Amino acid sequence: MPSIDHQRITRLVSALRRTVQAERVVTTGPDYDTGRSIWNGAVLARPGVIVRCTGQADVRAAVLAAREHKVPLTVRGGGHDWAGRSLSDGGLTLDLSGMRQVTVDPVTEVAEVSGGATAADLAGAAQAFGLTAVTGSAGSVGMVGLTLGGGYGPLSGRFGLALDNLLSVDLTLSDGSVVTTDPEREPDLFWALRGGGGNFGVVTSMRVRLHRVPALLSGLMLFPWDQREPVLTALSDLLVESPDELTVQSGVLPGPDGTPAVFLSPTWSGDDTAAGERALARLDTLGTPLVSQVGPTTTSDMLAGIDALFPFGRHVVIRSRSVPSLTPGVRDTLGLAGNELTSPYSAVSIHSLHGAAARVPVADTAFGNRDPHLMIEIIALWDPSDTHAATHRAWADKVTGALGSDALPGGYPNLLGPDETAQVAHAYGPNTARLLAVKRRFDPGHVFQAIPLPGPS
Repeated sequence: MPSIDHQRITRLVSALRRTVQAERVVTTGPDYDTGRSIWNGAVLARPGVIVRCTGQADVRAAVLAAREHKVPLTVRGGGHDWAGRSLSDGGLTLDLSGMRQVTVDPVTEVAEVSGGATAADLAGAAQAFGLTAVTGSAGSVGMVGLTLGGGYGPLSGRFGLALDNLLSVDLTLSDGSVVTTDPEREPDLFWALRGGGGNFGVVTSMRVRLHRVPALLSGLMLFPWDQREPVLTALSDLLVESPDELTVQSGVLPGPDGTPAVFLSPTWSGDDTAAGERALARLDTLGTPLVSQVGPTTTSDMLAGIDALFPFGRHVVIRSRSVPSLTPGVRDTLGLAGNELTSPYSAVSIHSLHGAAARVPVADTAFGNRDPHLMIEIIALWDPSDTHAATHRAWADKVTGALGSDALPGGYPNLLGPDETAQVAHAYGPNTARLLAVKRRFDPGHVFQAIPLPGPS
């Protein structure tokens, strides 16, 4: 852990308290502890100072102070980045968790989302007007971070990734200037924000497109482990044929008795509910399920179910690889993952990019892979009291390594760790040079370090 320059922090705190209300500038105490509390309980970084922002003025003051006093700057939105990049030892953290407002215009079907709002905040606000938001899978994830990095989720097949539903962004740049960007205003910046993450400024507000879906059908199916090969083989064929309205998340979870099981979490977002019922019934026939609980639901309920499985405070390491399909090699690796599970909380989750998300030309946003593919999330999760952390990390690394020959270059930037340089180098594909050029233009001093970018940044 690097040492903290206490004199510099003291000067920084004094400067901040001249521009931000004193009670929002914290270095110790309950508010400080809340500000440094993030999803991955293994991250122990202690910022030198936390500014609990309530609006754009606080953000701007903090950015300028960090720059003047040459203190590393990080931004905490939902606090869900497993690598803990929202905190830095001895640095200045902007805590946006007090900025969770969501305003919905039911006529234009657009939501204005503040910088610290979570997926659950957005989904609940949209639901009040009979609208549905494109989110990821978990409700506690910050919507800004999710959206800027990509945003695979249960509605991606029909409506694209979360970033494909982004309409405009308000952000504060490293020089303190406040910019609103969209396809007409600073279009290069808007392009880079859709996939390049929070590497260009602090997003205080964004506007996203909502959708009117008459009824969502979703749920969970668990299949016995000894049926994994026929279930996964049949699923591979089904995913190729799936209509846009059907997005299936799948993978490996510990079953009710603690032994591994294959899970399917399908979501139907089409207007034809009867067609959705038939599609979900077909999934039931892939094997003899241990559990099959599917039916009408809401985005809020879906998000809450995932939050219950992966609560704040446990220790976590995540690895990810993308593959073209559930090839025999990938299926073998999933078998290895289940057979060698080291924790009753660990899992492998497979997200499908298809349909509308795959029809966006790769050059239209910074997101680097628009070919249909599966993003495999390998989640090693354990209780803080568990003394076998190295064993759990080794499991995640072994499963990741076993996918190597089947994996595509690069990976999903939102989940890549800071040391995964080989994957980071290819994560943005043909968009890399343009993305780095935008970074040099808008943040030449590399003040903002969010999800990893290739090269010198």
